[in-house]
Amino acid sequence: MFDYSMAHWLAFFAAAFLLNLSPGPDMVYILGQTARNGTRTGFVAMFGVWSGAFMHVAFAALGLSAVLATSAVAFSIVKWIGAAYLLWLGIQAWRSSGDTAPSARDRATGSRVSIMRQGFLVAVLNPKMAVFFLAFLPQFVVFGTGPASAQLFLHGSLVMVAAAVIEPPLVFIAGRLAGRFRGSPRLGRCMDRALGSVFIALGVDLALSTRG
Repeated sequence: MFDYSMAHWLAFFAAAFLLNLSPGPDMVYILGQTARNGTRTGFVAMFGVWSGAFMHVAFAALGLSAVLATSAVAFSIVKWIGAAYLLWLGIQAWRSSGDTAPSARDRATGSRVSIMRQGFLVAVLNPKMAVFFLAFLPQFVVFGTGPASAQLFLHGSLVMVAAAVIEPPLVFIAGRLAGRFRGSPRLGRCMDRALGSVFIALGVDLALSTRG
């Protein structure tokens, strides 16, 4: 069971690392929270995103992602909810005062549950991620190596392992760089509005997306 060739693993991990390096709402959210509130908050956001992404892995293994891939109604419902949520995050960022004083950071620290929940929703409400996993993971299912659902779950979990290799260093780097500029309300407003603009653009892009 799970007897794969070296070529199989090389192809899979190359694809998994490229997948995790590609920009998307999840990466924007993680790095945005890191830039505004520090490395610790960035890790909280990252764990929230991972929990949402893991849901897509489970959905793919159970075959539930096929519903989004084949049902225009289901895809549209999740798409519009996800797009609205990204737009809401963007508007909230634009409305921010840009306060980066310690008291503001303390309040952010106190809302880590909210930040993790937001990260979870950013990932789980992205139907493009579900469709991608459904298209990506089956390519590495090998007949006779084990149940297809188990193979899908294994490879999906290993995509998360690749994320655990790539994303923490990015959070550390973003935290160090942002720490040098934190403390200026004016710069904070600029960062928030830049982040908000990216979220709004991603929300519009998701709203215009199709299953294809």
